Amino acid sequence: MTTLVCTSASKAAVPAKQTLAYPSFASYVKARQPVLLRTARSLTANPCDAEDLLQTALAKTYVAWERIEDHRALDGYVRRALLNTRTSQWRKRRVDEFATDEIPEPDLVPGGDDPAEQQALHDAMWRAIMKLPARQRAMVVLRYYEDLSEVQTAEVLGVSVGTVKSAVSRALGKLREDPELVQVR
Repeated sequence: MTTLVCTSASKAAVPAKQTLAYPSFASYVKARQPVLLRTARSLTANPCDAEDLLQTALAKTYVAWERIEDHRALDGYVRRALLNTRTSQWRKRRVDEFATDEIPEPDLVPGGDDPAEQQALHDAMWRAIMKLPARQRAMVVLRYYEDLSEVQTAEVLGVSVGTVKSAVSRALGKLREDPELVQVR
């Protein structure tokens, strides 16, 4: 018995050489980068991380470029590379939190964070400064509230640097002994 063979069908079964949609990797990247970058941005919170993620996925695609037979599926290949790379990054992330028995926060200073107590200290300080003689008060305000150096304070007031040093020293001594500030400390 003879078997009939269709010669035209057997020629059709042999795949013809595919025409590549993208003749080179560079042309693919140039054409599809904006779309792929949007996909990468949907996987990360930071746009810079998305660009790095896309570059890594494109590097993996470049290595496999010759092995990819169907260039119509390149977007799917790159998207899978993006997802796999992002998953690997997520799994490798460093954890900076460690369980401990002790709480690492410093003890709160009583009254340090209370705005009412801070305002009370501020008011007491100004009342004590207002008790100083005018010259000492001016020097303390210029040195510690205006943050001028001793030389700058001396120039502003027209006195010598030594005068500023001694007057500020005496003023600070009076402030340390002020009964209103002693109660607050």
